[in-house]
Amino acid sequence: MSVTERKEPGAGARLLIDLAPLLVFFGANYFRGIFTATAAFMAAITLAVIVSLVRYRRVSALLWFSAFMVLVLGGLTIWLHQEWVIKIKPTLYYLLVAGLLLFGLTTGRNLLKVALGTVYPGLSDEGWRLLTRNWIVFFVAMAIANEIVWRTTSTTFWAGSKLWGFMPATFLFALANVPMLVRHGLTLDTAKDEPPVPPSQ
Repeated sequence: MSVTERKEPGAGARLLIDLAPLLVFFGANYFRGIFTATAAFMAAITLAVIVSLVRYRRVSALLWFSAFMVLVLGGLTIWLHQEWVIKIKPTLYYLLVAGLLLFGLTTGRNLLKVALGTVYPGLSDEGWRLLTRNWIVFFVAMAIANEIVWRTTSTTFWAGSKLWGFMPATFLFALANVPMLVRHGLTLDTAKDEPPVPPSQ
């Protein structure tokens, strides 16, 4: 392998890059509170980006997007000393991603296919359309769920729900789409060993 050749992280490495910042956030919030947790979250996701760049010479667009939102809204959370700012980050993230996917769908540029095309080999255009539609609905539902959780529960409960609620729901939803994908051409035997979902928020 040449020095400039780009390595491709496996599913476990990708999951760790996505999950580690959330674990840091949850642990720091439990022991030190939301503002320390926010600062730790900012540091952890920055480190995740650096690790991805150094080890694999690439950072996914969604990880860049997530890191940008964490740094901007996390910085505002600490500056304004208002915990609601970081709590609305998942809501904004889900709605923005859903909006981008909807824009691509209505303009004939399937952005999900651009981002995940190598993950779903053989999938037909109709399959990509249905998958994009399903993720749009799911992300809007997740945005609503986040608003309900942070407005009606404690900060500790909300922070934990990102790990034991939102992330498992995202992966279960991805798995629930597999039968539909197979009906529309997905070839499971040649599918890439990559997580077929964006970073959880």
